[in-house]
Amino acid sequence: MQVEGLSINLATIREQCGFAEAVDICLKHGITAIAPWRDQVAKVGLDEAVHIVKSNGIKLTGLCRGGFFPAANDADWQKNLDDNRRAIDEAAAFSADCLVLVVGGLPDSSKDIVAARRMVFDGIAAVLPHAQAAGVKLAIEPLHPMYAADRACVNTLGQALDMCEQLGEDVGVAVDVYHVWWDPDLANQIARAGRMKRIFAHHICDWLVPTKDMLLDRGMMGDGVIDLKGIRRMVEAAGFFGAQEVEIFSAENWWKRPADEVIATCVERFRSCCQI
Repeated sequence: MQVEGLSINLATIREQCGFAEAVDICLKHGITAIAPWRDQVAKVGLDEAVHIVKSNGIKLTGLCRGGFFPAANDADWQKNLDDNRRAIDEAAAFSADCLVLVVGGLPDSSKDIVAARRMVFDGIAAVLPHAQAAGVKLAIEPLHPMYAADRACVNTLGQALDMCEQLGEDVGVAVDVYHVWWDPDLANQIARAGRMKRIFAHHICDWLVPTKDMLLDRGMMGDGVIDLKGIRRMVEAAGFFGAQEVEIFSAENWWKRPADEVIATCVERFRSCCQI
């Protein structure tokens, strides 16, 4: 039986299986929406990955990832822009709902986060015409402030939406509960995103207490402290009814379990902890 409203970000089982096997496991559990990472696609080849997706009637809720714009010099800046254009082309080949942007942090030894944020804005603006020509929406994913230095200097929905307002309607946000659940202005900013029609994706997992690794210790839904149903109510009230996309990095737990068990648990927890 098809599981409506659930997508699996393939990072969730990236250590257990490759692209084709991951798709087969999702299909076995009635899941017909996924979000792969570019390295997973590259291992099987873009053409083969697109064939697997389209021949099985699979929808991509996103492609991970573009971004990492800030650079210490002009040569690296151009390399980053070129890589984002390639990512856009890959997203277009899949007809993905969006290309997720993890925007990047401080280049090299810089301490100028304001300049890094300017480079993010300028980088998105530079590749946006390519995305628009390809029919690809760009989803800025604000990351928790603990990643500001090395992964994403855009850390709140408010910051991301400020950029969206200036960049244009084909740039929106990915609301990842792991990164935004703590924000005291979350309800207002999700409502604002709804008014702007800029919610392009909704990612789910859970925040464990304690969290033992700030990158690789995300929890399965229901094992932590995030009000998953509450946030989903906000997202749907804002007009977004797309799939909830499970994205779990878990080096010492879920990545060590059989992929079939992980996906079966995702389905059970989606039904018990996430649907409203």
